[in-house]
Amino acid sequence: MIAVDDYVAFLESDYLGGYVEDGGAALKFVVPPDDLSAAAFIERFSASAERAGFGVAKVNAAETRVHLLEQVFFAVARQVDWDGLATVATRAALASAGYPAPDGPVALDGLAAQYRVEPGELKRDVDRQLQERVHRDYAMVQELRTAMLRLCQSQLRSGQVVDAEHTAVLDWLRGDLRQISALKSALIFRRIGRHNARHLLFSLAHWLAVNEHAGLAIVLDIRRLGFARRPGPEERSGHYYTKSALLDAYEVLRQLVDNTDEMSNCIVVIVGSPAFLSDTPRGLDAYQALKLRIFDEVRDLNRDNPFSSLVRLGAA
Repeated sequence: MIAVDDYVAFLESDYLGGYVEDGGAALKFVVPPDDLSAAAFIERFSASAERAGFGVAKVNAAETRVHLLEQVFFAVARQVDWDGLATVATRAALASAGYPAPDGPVALDGLAAQYRVEPGELKRDVDRQLQERVHRDYAMVQELRTAMLRLCQSQLRSGQVVDAEHTAVLDWLRGDLRQISALKSALIFRRIGRHNARHLLFSLAHWLAVNEHAGLAIVLDIRRLGFARRPGPEERSGHYYTKSALLDAYEVLRQLVDNTDEMSNCIVVIVGSPAFLSDTPRGLDAYQALKLRIFDEVRDLNRDNPFSSLVRLGAA
């Protein structure tokens, strides 16, 4: 077993600090021996990823229905500073257009007065740069490109994007939008669901990477999946998973494993309980398609391999 601090240091040096930051992607399954060690690993890895410049999102199966990938995306999206990223992208577009913005708001009228140009001409130049840098960034899916363009345009306060539309875009990203018709003016016509959540998640990692971040680091805590029965009503908290929901969750993880080659600047660390390896009805044995991809059938019992997809940790 690998010590918690040793494995966090290994991930920081061999993954966060080089491979993932340079455009790679990784998906790791980590099994701490107890809840205390799991909490210690999650906190220390999250802090390490933040120091390395990653956007960090923690998703807990007790609070988020992880068998639905769109719910995982919504949980991640609620932890992202979308307006902050849009401001960075807008400042880069202004600089490329020849109008670098000073610290503070990037409202178009104020910049036009500062540079003594017509607001309409400045808007035209900046829109051209935003179209090139955001809307034609084909490393992202079209829906996210359109949403990010609207958030960038709203930073300029030029009237292109009203406050209601800006709020609707954020609600759409976070899963809080009630009516998709509110985004008709933004040219977004589909809700986020199982059909597009995976590609939006990958696109988010790229969006972070091109806006002054190293990428996206997700800590997915699936220890709740091991609960075979819900406790009594007075002791119940969060979500519990039926056998079918459990298999759906493992299928989501299997898809992430198979789609690692499509990701860039992204690392996903899945934290399981010891029952994940030993419980036949609810552990890895319950879903062979996932087990065959990550389980190390043959391994050195005296020397751990930190590069393995599945890593067992010692007590913190």
